[in-house]
Amino acid sequence: MLKLQTELEGKTASFGIVSDCIRGLGYNMGGNWDYDKGCFDHILCQEGGETIYIRIPFFVTDGELDDYGASIKFGTPYIIKHVVHVGLDRDGDSLLDATGFSQFQQPIDKDGKIINKNRWIHAGEVAVRDLLDCMYEGQALLKSS
Repeated sequence: MLKLQTELEGKTASFGIVSDCIRGLGYNMGGNWDYDKGCFDHILCQEGGETIYIRIPFFVTDGELDDYGASIKFGTPYIIKHVVHVGLDRDGDSLLDATGFSQFQQPIDKDGKIINKNRWIHAGEVAVRDLLDCMYEGQALLKSS
């Protein structure tokens, strides 16, 4: 995992407008969200069974996450690498596992070693800058903390 130092950390924004921005930039809501916290994930590179993501965590400061008008505060963005099974899952017990298309296969490594760190730090900073530009344009940012 590579932590990024960006101007996004600590900023508060409108969840709905941020959601509009992230969809247009290729981000998705991370799977482990709750009504008071979550993260936005964006694939920076995917080759074979290796995927490098930028993950942007946030906390709900007003409202609930499924509310367009909720306010969120951003945490520290970071880069992670997942290494997953490609092909047959020998321990699988369903047809999807056997064909290699199961979305529920466990990663081999959820926090794989990232090679060429400067490249991925730069790519993550560019991704955060694009998100900030979209939020400024949509007037999503409420204040800095």
